[in-house]
Amino acid sequence: MASTTLTVDQANARLHELTVIDVRTPGEYASGHLPGAHNVPLDRLDAALPALKTAAGRGDLLMVCASGARSAQACRRLADQGVTAATLTGGTTAWAQLGHDIHRPAGTRTAWAMDRQVRLAAGSLVLAGLIAGRRWNAARRLSAGVAGGLVLSALTDTCGMARLLGKLPYNQPRATDLDGTLAALAG
Repeated sequence: MASTTLTVDQANARLHELTVIDVRTPGEYASGHLPGAHNVPLDRLDAALPALKTAAGRGDLLMVCASGARSAQACRRLADQGVTAATLTGGTTAWAQLGHDIHRPAGTRTAWAMDRQVRLAAGSLVLAGLIAGRRWNAARRLSAGVAGGLVLSALTDTCGMARLLGKLPYNQPRATDLDGTLAALAG
């Protein structure tokens, strides 16, 4: 692709010719994704590289996440491996806000977006540290640790808590789901 980003309108006009890769967790993907999107979680990108290279050889790749941050990270990682891909500006959030179709697998429950899961976990840990710190001063270190982690997350544009939450069962793909996706991309 000539550019590294596509707006929602540009992506919508070209959707029929793009291979869309959603790099969110399986739970987030199940909550709604672009039509025809394949789910390859960001933490599985390296394992999917051969299939993604094959798919990129057939046509343009569009990487998608909730806001565009993780998909931009995926594009950078792919570029390091010689694979060209674009990211959707504003992600699925912008896509849905502009009224475009969002697909949900039949029979799946809606999972919270990863950023929402991180906010709940971080807020709960800080609150627990402050409450427990009223009785045991050392418990305030929990709040300080979470605050430090959030600052580090902002400075490095990474999120260790999201990585940890992504390992929870409801955010994990079944092995056959990812294997099937990789087979479809390689085929």
